[in-house]
Amino acid sequence: MKNLFDLTGKVAIVTGSSRGIGKASAEALAAHGAKVVISSRKQEACDEVAAAINAEHGDGTAIAIAASISDKAALERLVVETRAAFGRIDILVCNAASNPYYGPLAGIEDDQFRKILDNNVLSNHWLIQQVAPEMCERKDGAIIIVSSIGGLRGSPVIGAYNVSKAADFQLARNYAVEYGPDNVRVNCIAPGLIRTDFARALWEDPEREKQTNRSTPLRRIGEPHEIAGAVVYLASPAAAFMTGQAMVIDGGVTI
Repeated sequence: MKNLFDLTGKVAIVTGSSRGIGKASAEALAAHGAKVVISSRKQEACDEVAAAINAEHGDGTAIAIAASISDKAALERLVVETRAAFGRIDILVCNAASNPYYGPLAGIEDDQFRKILDNNVLSNHWLIQQVAPEMCERKDGAIIIVSSIGGLRGSPVIGAYNVSKAADFQLARNYAVEYGPDNVRVNCIAPGLIRTDFARALWEDPEREKQTNRSTPLRRIGEPHEIAGAVVYLASPAAAFMTGQAMVIDGGVTI
């Protein structure tokens, strides 16, 4: 039982891992023994995170491969270069996402809506398609999609983003059904408001943060490392019988 969270020998790709939830997740996976691939749009930012992880856990623990989630060819290269460096992929964390529009759905432009769906849903589908076959062949693998509690409710401000995050729940459920017979698990995490650059517009206003805290049972917003533990859990033997689910981590907001 003491090795429930041991990831020694495992290789993980984490998208959007140069900062925020993705960075914290990559750091936590490395701390539990995994080799990690740091990926986001900018190579320099990825290099910095990988260097810090290697400094703490030893050279070769992390590598940096920049890739835009909107570019299918770049994601294919991400997978190919990961295999070239580490020989395998055991864990995929689909964390990167975008939200170029704030406002009611009635006002969103088609290209903005398509970008949200492409980056938040289709890119996850692309990556899963690329890494799942080897996982199925080995009869072992863990795929984790970072969704949002936004996928559980409506919003007059981030409705299109919420639509995409609801789709991620179903993407996980469907792939869980398809890959379950080969012991490949697919789950979602649904964070509430977390103190990241991505969500800065939702928390940097002190008055708005106070209002949010008043409606949150734990009376605060979350921190990136408080999501990283769930990533480790879902990637580890501790979650061996869990698939197709959505873990809500929101300080109690949705209750």
